Amino acid sequence: MENITVKINGIEMSVPAGSTVLEAAHLAGIEIPTLCYMKEINEIGACRICVTEVNEGRGFRLVAACVYPCTNNMEILTNSPKVLDARKRTLELILSTHDRKCLSCVRSGNCELQKLAKDLGVEDASRFDGDINQYEIDNSAAHMYRDNNKCILCRRCVAVCEKVQGIGVIGANERGFKTYIGSAFDMGLGETSCVSCGQCIAVCPVGAIAEKDYTKPVLEAIADPAKHVIVQTAPAVRAALGECFNMPIGTNVEGKMVAALRRLGFDKVFDTDFAADLTIMEESHEFLDRVKNGGKLPLITSCSPGWIKYCEHYFPEMTENLSSCKSPQQMFGATAKTYYAEKMGIDPKDIVVVSIMPCTAKKFEIGRDDQNAAGVPDVDFALTTRELGRMIERAGINFNALPDEKFDEPLGISTGAAVIFGATGGVMEAALRTAVYTLTGADMTDFPEVRGTDGIKEATYNVAGMDVKVAVASGLANANELLTKVQNGEADYHFIEIMGCPGGCVNGGGQPQQPASVRNFADLRELRAKALYDQDNASAVRKSHENPAVKAVYDEFFGEPGSHKAHEILHTTYVKRSIN
Repeated sequence: MENITVKINGIEMSVPAGSTVLEAAHLAGIEIPTLCYMKEINEIGACRICVTEVNEGRGFRLVAACVYPCTNNMEILTNSPKVLDARKRTLELILSTHDRKCLSCVRSGNCELQKLAKDLGVEDASRFDGDINQYEIDNSAAHMYRDNNKCILCRRCVAVCEKVQGIGVIGANERGFKTYIGSAFDMGLGETSCVSCGQCIAVCPVGAIAEKDYTKPVLEAIADPAKHVIVQTAPAVRAALGECFNMPIGTNVEGKMVAALRRLGFDKVFDTDFAADLTIMEESHEFLDRVKNGGKLPLITSCSPGWIKYCEHYFPEMTENLSSCKSPQQMFGATAKTYYAEKMGIDPKDIVVVSIMPCTAKKFEIGRDDQNAAGVPDVDFALTTRELGRMIERAGINFNALPDEKFDEPLGISTGAAVIFGATGGVMEAALRTAVYTLTGADMTDFPEVRGTDGIKEATYNVAGMDVKVAVASGLANANELLTKVQNGEADYHFIEIMGCPGGCVNGGGQPQQPASVRNFADLRELRAKALYDQDNASAVRKSHENPAVKAVYDEFFGEPGSHKAHEILHTTYVKRSIN
């Protein structure tokens, strides 16, 4: 690629042609602040926090660095008095209509607006105080709330909902001073065809939208001596929780996480990975049964509740293609309140199952119909990675100083196949490992064609003389593209994996929030996924069918994959929904 020469704060450097001023400054080791900008998603230059002086031969003038292209021999000033004054004034104007109750805000200490106020020296935010709009908090959704009193109209949530997820249930309503972000016809978010993915929460720079926090009732359950409280942790959580404690992105903190959960008082600390292996046993059996007996194909995975709700709303005619398997979260809860309860001699009503998930849609999933195998909810509380981080902090636990500890048994035993469920393509690869072994007896452990962060991946594998065509999609706009081709007869597959969030669970809506300064220049999906694949590679057992605890649960309880008992406990049903 051709390079051009620019001078940044008096230092001459070479940058790729087509670079924006923001990108050039980043290459020079200079961080220009932004609020509205998200690379390739929300490049609108609206907030003006990134203003920078440039001179292209006609004198210096202010431009929006996030969208303004560099030209050859351009002079750039990123921290001149004029620039700093303009940014500060703009920030004060934004703060003039912002609910500044920072001490009680869930984002306090991790708020991009708060950091900007500190960096730009805004000590008194009342300079432009005047009329403000008052909004009711929207609590209608199962997984989150919306507080427009804190919204700064950056439109990042709108962009990710529309462009990345292809849903678009929120947007800018009214105009001018009356502008606010909301749904059509002022419907509550819970009344729309929102799929609870939480990607809007992940990109919000402030506390205007956040997951509903259920840490208080979880702690109350732990304190209740009549309750046996067990916790399960999804694979992607261990790859991101460390970010809550300033560890590098992609640090695997499994051992410290287990230690922290024990110190929070949980009676048993188990691993959702056990249920991921269980899912593979049931899903592989279902796939082979459909292939052999003329069942509905392609079979589509059912692990992602955001994807499931999307399918019910937007592709209701394809709900018959969905695997009837419950997600690993729900399979774990169902197994805990049946097999584990029987084994331990505990009434299922006295067992409280708490899940730690990278996903806000799990909060919706626990309330779905047909998720109560023991006559009580399979899972009682679904917490996000962020909620766990807050619990650990509030308990005064020094996370970084904790020793590495192991999960409890038997529901804490898992394989490498299970841990990669957290990355896009991981469910497909885990299923293929077991399906290939079942059909041929061959030990294939790596399927590189379905790995990586591409939105859509395709592969064909010859298994026992049959060409098995598979596809993987992550992010719901990509799911829409893939399924539209299937419906139109432009693509033909036997097995499809879909994850609601781009990159899979590692990039879930419940994962630690990273500021735009990190999101725009680091691939969170790749860094977090690497931690999971590294753990898989280091695992002594890498195939779900070789998990000794899974073998035991079939021998002692379910009988065999696909049995009547397994179907009653580990499988579920779906509904066809309308689009609102």
